[in-house]
Amino acid sequence: MPDPQPTIVLVHGAFAESASWNGVIERLGAAYDMVAAANPLRGVAGDAAYVRDVIRGIGGPVILVGHSYGGMVITQAAADESSVRALVYVNAFCPDTGESALSLSGKFPGSTLADTLVQYPVSGGGNEVAIGQDAYHAQFAADVPADLAALMARTQRPITERALDDGLSGDPAWGLLPSWFVFGDADRNIPVAAHRFMAERADPRGQREVVGASHSIAVSQPSEVAETIIEAVRVSG
Repeated sequence: MPDPQPTIVLVHGAFAESASWNGVIERLGAAYDMVAAANPLRGVAGDAAYVRDVIRGIGGPVILVGHSYGGMVITQAAADESSVRALVYVNAFCPDTGESALSLSGKFPGSTLADTLVQYPVSGGGNEVAIGQDAYHAQFAADVPADLAALMARTQRPITERALDDGLSGDPAWGLLPSWFVFGDADRNIPVAAHRFMAERADPRGQREVVGASHSIAVSQPSEVAETIIEAVRVSG
């Protein structure tokens, strides 16, 4: 018997939440099984362990889709998980061994994220960071309508500084699994040069660069993201 069609597991990044995938889910429609996981945003190893729990709960083949820091998480979570068929990076970090979100975002000039962040200590130690609400629209979602961007700013999930500084442990899963990339050339969090570098290094099966798309490409350009995921399902399913 052939394998069932993979379940699509969508993993959001920092300063977003699971509902950021709503437009993509709507466009994929009833033909696909999907889960939008709630990424804890506490640290790469722990976040990846949680996504592995989600994968194992599904109990069948999956395709992992990560946005932004979610790319760190899916790369770690897919290691030694035989049920993972492919990786899809959506304006996402695609790290090699030891690389962190901070190191990759700073590899090329252009990110304006640091100046928009607010931080505060958390009881478990260290600091948590979020994008200031007054800066969120321009920084994170410039091509999203202002009223929706304001809602996103209020519902964003903060991330720990530790998570942003955590490096990938072990060999990257994209070295063995087929990968797809979709990213915007107007991303102000991760410079487009970094996206191009990471995609070229991973030698993906498919790559889309969307003109004018902000970091929040899953919200502003859900059809482009959905088409990329459909390609991964068709090839890897």
